[in-house]
Amino acid sequence: MGDVVYRSEARIERVAGPLRRAFLPGEKEPVAFGVHGAIAEHYGRAPGTYDPHATTIDYVVAATAG
Repeated sequence: MGDVVYRSEARIERVAGPLRRAFLPGEKEPVAFGVHGAIAEHYGRAPGTYDPHATTIDYVVAATAG
């Protein structure tokens, strides 16, 4: 096994409900994670009761496709 060449240092902060802030390497500002559309509906969030943001799964899909 080779030497570890990179270790990500990320921190997640829960804001309220599904809203979280991720402090990620290479980003000057925190990244907001939350819910939107069908995902918000699945979790029982009524329209207008949350500020829509990309979900963590949106980021996983984008990272995989990239």
